[in-house]
Amino acid sequence: MKNPSLPLRRPAALLAGLGLLLALAAAPVSAAPQKAKAAGKKAAQPTVEEARKFLNEAQKKLLDLSIKGQRASWVQENFITDDTQIIAAEANEALLGPSVAYAKEAARFDHVQLPPDLRRQMNLLKQGLVLPAPSDPKKTAELTRLAASLDAQYGAGKWCPKPGECKSLTELDDILRTSRDPKEMLDVWLGWHAIAPPMRQDYARLVEIANEGARELGYKDTGALWRSKYDMPPDAFAADLDRLWNQVKPLYDSLYCYTRKRLNEKYGDAVVPLDQPIPAHVVGNMWAQEWDQIYDVLAPPNADPGFDLTKLLEAKKVDQKGMAKYAENFFVSLGFPPLPQTFWERSLLTEPRDRDVVCHASAWDIDYKDDLRVKACLKIKDDDFRTIHHEEGHNFYQRAYNKLPFLYQDSANDGFHEAVGDTIALSITPEYLKEVGLLDKVPDESKDTGLLMKRALEKVAFLPFGLLIDQWRWEVFSGEIKPADYNKAWWDLRLKYQGIRPPVARSEKDFDPGAKYHVPGNTPYMRYFLADILQFQLHRGLCQAAGFKGPLHRCSIYGNKEAGARLAKMLEMGASHPWPDALEVATGQRQMDATAILDYFAPLKTWLDQQNKGQKCGW
Repeated sequence: MKNPSLPLRRPAALLAGLGLLLALAAAPVSAAPQKAKAAGKKAAQPTVEEARKFLNEAQKKLLDLSIKGQRASWVQENFITDDTQIIAAEANEALLGPSVAYAKEAARFDHVQLPPDLRRQMNLLKQGLVLPAPSDPKKTAELTRLAASLDAQYGAGKWCPKPGECKSLTELDDILRTSRDPKEMLDVWLGWHAIAPPMRQDYARLVEIANEGARELGYKDTGALWRSKYDMPPDAFAADLDRLWNQVKPLYDSLYCYTRKRLNEKYGDAVVPLDQPIPAHVVGNMWAQEWDQIYDVLAPPNADPGFDLTKLLEAKKVDQKGMAKYAENFFVSLGFPPLPQTFWERSLLTEPRDRDVVCHASAWDIDYKDDLRVKACLKIKDDDFRTIHHEEGHNFYQRAYNKLPFLYQDSANDGFHEAVGDTIALSITPEYLKEVGLLDKVPDESKDTGLLMKRALEKVAFLPFGLLIDQWRWEVFSGEIKPADYNKAWWDLRLKYQGIRPPVARSEKDFDPGAKYHVPGNTPYMRYFLADILQFQLHRGLCQAAGFKGPLHRCSIYGNKEAGARLAKMLEMGASHPWPDALEVATGQRQMDATAILDYFAPLKTWLDQQNKGQKCGW
């Protein structure tokens, strides 16, 4: 779910998800220390009791404002009008000022010896900022303008091949997904990437100002602030990511080698030479981040899995609510109580005919108690059956931690929330489909290669891209990458991790990072890489708890109370403990481990290596 519009609506996610907006409130640091300084007096060291009182006040205020913001945003996304957009913007603006002010004021307590529980809450409050504004009002105003401008430039981006004929990103994505004409795909790729060069100067200045704000909070730079959210020193977290990537890289290399060979067979040496990196425009995605849209080009021979889930759903006359009931029953089978009746009364599961709505699937926790909802324009098809299982995974997570203090009502780290939903989706196996009456007979394992290939083109192909987005930004924030080298460094990282090259020569007149929303939108991206790692690790741990002995990709934890108890215990912890504690509850491991992905795709890896014999792999 690597879409910036996904509003999981949790405290940290609400703050971080509003990304650029959190920088926009020109909130001063606590007035008390400023007055003392102005009077030439040394401010008294805050006490533990003052810290406790401050946190209680902050959480009460932010909870109240967040609920109001939730309700306004829900109405705005379900009834898109000028008025609802204004109402939602006003509610969010009312939240932003206190959010920034409290985060900055938390820095007052950096040198106070606090009990671990208070220190954790204080850090979570402070680390909710994505673009920390400096205390200088003029620079805060400038950061506001820059962030809003970058976001608007991306949002207004279109490619106009002819006067009066302009195409949005959605339309361009559709072309890349379905076209198999290299020239058309190149034109689309170049057309979209042309929106980004005007952002370059603004982005460089935004980095300067945000770094100043981060230093005021006690961080080396904004990248260090982002990396500080993972319960380990920022540099140690960066090193751990390299460890995870090196674990999974052999699987990616095998998938890459096979993909390049098949693309060469499709398009020839002139487009995809076997001795060069894959060009970015031919894998069905604007950023070459996932390759499942070209499954038709890459599908193994005899890849029929033995069933078509879309047709099974249609044959059983399952509607949108019925798909949501299947998802709910999955969790109930694990020992979770059913969703509240209000979920069924207030969720949006079908696209309305009488109004415009934001159709991107999202999970909501309106009141941080039990007003759980899903908003999705579901179709009766395979992908959406998995989507509703994923989204309800968010809802059950949200309800599990709803008794915790407001700042703890979040996942163990920002990768966990996405990972939990995807972990449940991994249990939608042929065995599960038979168990719930959708499939009459489970196909034998010889039919699994196609299923594994399609999933690998989504999950494995994404991993290096998920890693490099923030690698680039961290080096930009630290100054290791200078503005004069933005584009060169971008493609150096894409080559290093993905083996992807630009389809035509690029220069520093271009700003290709700006063509990916999360860069001009200032939305951290590492959560998606972590989610891809964690979902397989959680899946393996829960399958072990269930006593499953077969191939990992055939495991479904449906109906297993032991696996459900482990999962529930982890979910109930929310963000109240460091993420290794939560991971250990579900998996028995305290370190993120990518070998679970290798276990899951082991049969595919064997098959890929056979196909790659005699090929010159690598780039």
